[in-house]
Amino acid sequence: MSFTMFPKSVHSRTALLVYVMLPMVLTLGLFGYIALNSIEKQVEKQMQKDLELVARAVQLPLSYALEKDRMGSIQQSLESVFAIGRVYSAYVFDSQGKRILNLGQAEPENQRKRLTELAADGQKRGEYEQIAGREVYSYFLPLTNTGGHINGLLQLTRKESEFSENFHTLRINGALLLTLLMVLLSGVVLYGHHQAIGTHLGRLTDSMTRIAEGDHRHRFTYSGPREIVALGKTFNHMLNSMDDAQRTILAHRRKQDELEKQVRQNEKLAALGRFAAGTAHELGTPLSTISGRAQRALRAKDLHHDLRQGLNTIRREAGRMEYIIKLLLDFSRRNPLRCSAVDVSWLVESAVATMEEEARMNKAHITCVTPDAKTVVLLDSMRVQQALVNLLKNAVQSTPGATICITCRHDHNNILFCVDDNGPGVTSENRAKIFDPFFTTKSAGKGTGLGLSVVHAAAQEHGGSVVLQDSHLGGACFILQIPLQNPGLQKEKENTNETD
Repeated sequence: MSFTMFPKSVHSRTALLVYVMLPMVLTLGLFGYIALNSIEKQVEKQMQKDLELVARAVQLPLSYALEKDRMGSIQQSLESVFAIGRVYSAYVFDSQGKRILNLGQAEPENQRKRLTELAADGQKRGEYEQIAGREVYSYFLPLTNTGGHINGLLQLTRKESEFSENFHTLRINGALLLTLLMVLLSGVVLYGHHQAIGTHLGRLTDSMTRIAEGDHRHRFTYSGPREIVALGKTFNHMLNSMDDAQRTILAHRRKQDELEKQVRQNEKLAALGRFAAGTAHELGTPLSTISGRAQRALRAKDLHHDLRQGLNTIRREAGRMEYIIKLLLDFSRRNPLRCSAVDVSWLVESAVATMEEEARMNKAHITCVTPDAKTVVLLDSMRVQQALVNLLKNAVQSTPGATICITCRHDHNNILFCVDDNGPGVTSENRAKIFDPFFTTKSAGKGTGLGLSVVHAAAQEHGGSVVLQDSHLGGACFILQIPLQNPGLQKEKENTNETD
């Protein structure tokens, strides 16, 4: 189990103050306290040293005056001590501890025995004691005559309050200095944090805000400390990965839409195929009967002109219905491909020859462009030829006197049949439905809507496709693409050979 002092969401400056400045302040306070104590001890020693220097300054004059028993000189020496201003009281004792003279604010207590011991010891010393109820610091210095024998003792005192006042002043000044130092350091750290990190984190935050507001093309500009640059690179990499994922999702969605469209198209074609097959079987025999009876009736020689014209109309319309039924059967059949090696130039020329009569009736002009060299491909010639005829029929019927160009070319992987015309073309709203069964832009009675569906089915069965583009002649351009090498076609060929 772990504990934290602050909530998870905390400003970086607050975290800096708490986790950096606070420990630094505590550390500075601790070291300041230790340093202040050390300084106080040094000041105390210096103040004691000052009292010792004063005592040494009058040691010789006092010793000589005491040896000669000159009270005036002793008085004068002690007064000179007070002129310095650092002495609270001064005392002169003989070797037996008897006080000879004193100057100051208080008199010492009767400590003759102790003073005698201090004089006999002959060592200088200092100590804190109490004189007349006041704490003082006393410094004792032996006095010697010219022979080197101790003949007295000098005691100088200094009020303990002077030490305390100096210490108090020192502590206040030290605390103020330490506080000022802490404030300056905090300002420097905060300013440095803002310049080194805060500004760049702000830019990164602005970038994230722009992304959140919908500007998905925006990217963070690398600058600043290495960590910020690394964070920015990671941020941009994440955005790029999201864009790639979004594009992948959109591509999969489009592919899924296309697959669903193909599934619906296949379901539609399958249903239509079943309907077409049933319709063909149901209508084939009656139409043959009607056409046959009309033909036998036309053999009579005494038919009225109007009746003969009516019978011819019956035969013509019956023939048209038989043609529609044939298209329905072609569309509904899903027989295996009967592939063989075919010269593509022959396919194109054969389709053009089939459409010559209708082109002449519509005053249309057809030109064809085929490869110079003989090009043999593997495909079902009947289905491809029917597809080309349907494309040419649409072009011939697009406009009176149409100009049509059918071109055959190949690349490394496909054979391409292109049919261009100078007709009105196909509008954008009709392009999505142009290959749907029974969809036609022609007037009633002039189109079945199955021609392009048959072309589309033939292309799919060969593993290819058919697309609609704008023609360089100004109308529509249909491109039938069939792969040159198709394993499915090869398999169909093997099956055909085995059957044969």
